[in-house]
Amino acid sequence: MKPGPRNLITDIKGLRVGNAQDAAIKTGATVLLADQPFVAGVHVMGGAPGTRETDLLAPDKLVQEVDALVLSGGSAFGLDAASGVTDGLRSMGRGFPVPGGPVPIVPGAILFDLANGGDKSWADNPYKALGRAALENAAEAFDLGSTGAGTGATTANLKGGLGSASVLVDGITVGALVAANPLGQVTVDHSANFWAAPFELNGEFGGLGPALRHDTGYIQPNKMAPQGNTTIAIVATDAALTQAQATRLAVAAHDGMARSIVPSHSPFDGDLVFAAATGTGPAPDVFAQAKLGHAAACCLARAIARAVFSARPAPGDLVPCWAEKFS
Repeated sequence: MKPGPRNLITDIKGLRVGNAQDAAIKTGATVLLADQPFVAGVHVMGGAPGTRETDLLAPDKLVQEVDALVLSGGSAFGLDAASGVTDGLRSMGRGFPVPGGPVPIVPGAILFDLANGGDKSWADNPYKALGRAALENAAEAFDLGSTGAGTGATTANLKGGLGSASVLVDGITVGALVAANPLGQVTVDHSANFWAAPFELNGEFGGLGPALRHDTGYIQPNKMAPQGNTTIAIVATDAALTQAQATRLAVAAHDGMARSIVPSHSPFDGDLVFAAATGTGPAPDVFAQAKLGHAAACCLARAIARAVFSARPAPGDLVPCWAEKFS
């Protein structure tokens, strides 16, 4: 396996990612959209999810494609980021055609970043504006780390962030985009080494390799209170998938969280993976679908490590970033 030219989810032709953030609140929103509506699925494994329009992604539902996917901070407040994206897409004339004008289909998911030291005393919900701004910023190139939905993210011992990665598999491109904000750790015990180290490509998160030993019972106590957390992600491919196949891709991709976060999928995390398929590539047979699922899991594990590796310090942070602690 090798990464795409950008090592971003936008190595998939036609995909763009937009980010917007508020440094004072320590939060933000991220949007993924494509040149055309795309097939999407979803799978939730965390115990505390917050979502919008995910029921519509079941294979038996009427609408089989979406216009965008949104990841946001803000807990339940952050669900309004999708409203800003919806408004922006409608102004572009995009959406499911109905009498009265198109209705953009914009599923979204949120993470909990309300206890990260930012100023949460807003009078009006800021997330609709953040969603609209993220849409307007959408491009093939985008920053990682303390940006977008990863702006206020934390892990058990370090700052979290926004991560992405890609991989080429038998002429098909697979990518991942994640806002990593888990209860657990992305690094091993007290070390700088990442749990995802066995899957690293080209030293993309430091090239330190696996830790020589670890105690899997070690968890920093500062995030063990039931305060939310959550890692939310999108895996994508240019393969032509049905909605059922995209859902299976999302299921397989959750292995990437388990490989890179310890513990993952806790009762306090709303861990969720969307899967997106643009359909510009071939339709894989069942054996190729299995390979794509494995690639998506590896890609997500790498993206999670890159999110933490790329985080940068900001005033008022409650935990250090990886670069501060280990560089």
